[in-house]
Amino acid sequence: MRGDSNVRVAIVQRPPVLLDGPATLTAAVEYLHSAADEGAQLIVFPEAYVPGYPVWIWRLRPEADFALTSAIYAQLLDNAVDLVADGLRSLRESAAQRGVVVVCGIHEREGAFSRATIYNTVVTIGSDGEIRNRHRKLMPTNPERMVWGQGDASGLRVIDTSAGRLGALICWENYMPLARYALYAEGVEVYLAPTWDEGDTWIATMRHIAAEGRCWVVGAGCSLRVSDIPAGFPGRKQLFPDESEWLNPGGSVIVAPGGDIVSGPLHEEHGVLIADLDLARVPSAHRTLDVAGHYSRTDIFQLVVNRKASDPITFTRDDLLE
Repeated sequence: MRGDSNVRVAIVQRPPVLLDGPATLTAAVEYLHSAADEGAQLIVFPEAYVPGYPVWIWRLRPEADFALTSAIYAQLLDNAVDLVADGLRSLRESAAQRGVVVVCGIHEREGAFSRATIYNTVVTIGSDGEIRNRHRKLMPTNPERMVWGQGDASGLRVIDTSAGRLGALICWENYMPLARYALYAEGVEVYLAPTWDEGDTWIATMRHIAAEGRCWVVGAGCSLRVSDIPAGFPGRKQLFPDESEWLNPGGSVIVAPGGDIVSGPLHEEHGVLIADLDLARVPSAHRTLDVAGHYSRTDIFQLVVNRKASDPITFTRDDLLE
């Protein structure tokens, strides 16, 4: 599907308009065009970018702050993305207009039956503007379980695009060895890791995955300061009293097959991280280590992935998933 082995990737490490889906999507479209102007063919946004990672969960008390939690959740629900209703239309149309592949983290609102469940989802949009894959986070982490439902493996797959064979895991899913292996086994070339995590351990994980999977790794981090949070955010002064605080310093990074960092980490800075990926390096790197091929010992180990949606009320557009 691609003309040569070189792909330019851009990670958008800029804050969302927290709890405002339409405004965040407007900003995302602007960032998409700016990255495309720089020659980017693959544009990646971080975890839960629309309408922003639920940073408040790490500060709210389950009982004492129940009313505030409910108020925030109601606003989050109103601003979550309904894919069935084409909630990413502006981003899809812009991707088609510029001929770029877009990977974006969203809060996904269930599109049928119960409309009160939200999932942490990463969506892959092809250069034709069509949604090629939707992966819901398998296991929300710690207090995230008060926000998101559990995903299934229907989107745990590698997608062939004009920017290479893409696979994505969200944040701490990247600490799940079997989930990683599922992407290796499908021949991932560009491994995408949109995340809220940051720091030395996370960077070491990105390097390890590149060494283990012999693939390009794109770690898309969030950057958010208290001063980036809109004034009307419920309980803002109570939860975030220090205007100068970095709630997340970012840490976006791009790693080559084998584990060498080629760009980043982008730390305590809003910006766009760009690198050129030579996809031809991926098959050659597997000569010495192919964990899903000649190094796999399938006579001893086997992995079975149940890709049938586990949620009986899940409903999507016919063209969203196979």
